[in-house]
Order: sequence, then C-alpha cells, then structure tokens
Amino acid sequence: MLNELAQGLRPMAQGIAWFDELGPEEQSEALLFLRHHCVQARAVAEDGPESILRAGLRPTHTPAVLITRGRIDHQLGKIASLAPRDERRKAFRLLVAVLAIADGRRRERFCSDGCGHWWHRLAAAD
Repeated sequence: MLNELAQGLRPMAQGIAWFDELGPEEQSEALLFLRHHCVQARAVAEDGPESILRAGLRPTHTPAVLITRGRIDHQLGKIASLAPRDERRKAFRLLVAVLAIADGRRRERFCSDGCGHWWHRLAAAD
C-alpha cells in the first residue's frame, strides 16, 4: 500500500481512508515503517519543501514545520511520532510524499537500468 501510494498507483484518498481505519497503535507502526522507508530511500533535507507541497500541507502545519528543521532522519522520526489524530494524518501524507520524492530520485539514479527492488516493479505486477 505505502509503495503504491508513493508511486502514484493508488490515490491518496484511498491511502488516507486505509490509514484512518487503523487503530492508534497500527497508525504509529505505519508511520514508523514509512519513516524507515524514507531513510532507506535516502531522503535529504532538500526534499522537505517539495514534500510539503505534494502533501497539500500548509507550511505552518506541525509536520511541515518539523521537516524543515534539523537533520532529516531525526525530523522524520519526530514526524512519525506525532500523536494527535489530525497530526498523524498530516504526517502520513507528508511521509508518503517524502518517500515518493526520495525513491523516485533513487530509481532515476541507481535503478534506471533495472534493479532487484520488488517495489519498483509494482506497476508491472498489476
């Protein structure tokens, strides 16, 4: 689900509906999993502003403020740890956008001639 959202294979509205159906513990796990994927995809601080735009957040929303301050890996952890329900939904949208940008860059730079990452072949599988 997360990779399909990041690659634009599923609409964000479907992802948000899925996320909203999760209990608080499962939402936390999903956010931490997303954070891990963002770090693995080599997200960089420069991904923050574009991620905010793609996620449809205002620069004053808590996750948007966090992503623009400090080391990206540390800030992604703070974003994934947000507790209020509304903030979690914003965090989800933002982390999906970060993953989309970082993994897209990785696909272009390192995987354009093919790779062994199963998640880069999702469109072909369906």
